[in-house]
Amino acid sequence: MDDKIKRIYVPMTESGFYILYCLQEPQHGYGISQQVKKMSGGAVVISAGTMYGTLSKMEKDGLIRFCYEEDKRKLYQITELGKEVLDIEIARIERLYLNSKGEQVNA
Repeated sequence: MDDKIKRIYVPMTESGFYILYCLQEPQHGYGISQQVKKMSGGAVVISAGTMYGTLSKMEKDGLIRFCYEEDKRKLYQITELGKEVLDIEIARIERLYLNSKGEQVNA
């Protein structure tokens, strides 16, 4: 992974994390926002500006790719690079959680 990508995306914003997580299956922006709202019990709401700005940046950086268009909505999916970034972020979050419980993590 390019150091530039790692510097930009790790650690991730909460919105960025949810967007990338949801794109493990093809999805469009509105579908992602509905899925995030449901997953978080309404605690996380991603505005349209944040959603489409993040999708555009992630696509440009190669973390996601355009799949196809359906009913005038663009569907995207995570790439291998995106999966790598997501896995690093999930491991980081798990480490933080374990540390908060007083547990040490062996690297």
